[in-house]
Amino acid sequence: MGLDHCDLLCLDLQHAEEVREVLPELDEAQFHAARFKALGDPVRLRIAAALQAGEELCVCDLAWVCGSSQNLVSHHVRVLRSTGLAASRREGKLVMYRLTDSGHRLLGAAGFEPTGAPASPSGAEEPGDQSAEIVRSGGRHGGAVDLQEA
Repeated sequence: MGLDHCDLLCLDLQHAEEVREVLPELDEAQFHAARFKALGDPVRLRIAAALQAGEELCVCDLAWVCGSSQNLVSHHVRVLRSTGLAASRREGKLVMYRLTDSGHRLLGAAGFEPTGAPASPSGAEEPGDQSAEIVRSGGRHGGAVDLQEA
């Protein structure tokens, strides 16, 4: 007997029809396949995991967190958004992204469990450490930060 098929043609018609009745229609299967495919790219999977951990992030933050260019991240969040796994909202000149409930569920099914939002800055900083000052003075997107100067 081959591993890929039966050596004898047989059909348990009653059982086969019961299974056939519960299968999703092709268009529904294509919809869900597109969502799974959206997480099939390692960069997109990392972006989705960053959104899960950070709750809501702009493209600049996502690019920094994931170590990718803003153009690449922008392309990938657009794919996540078009498949219904991410949503966006405009905040002034920024576009903020977050995972949808479907995105959280699918990411959980892929084995990524929510870890919660990262801890806020504690206020304790090393002498000469300007990164904490940048976070405090700008707030959460409350002011522009020129990374060239930082």
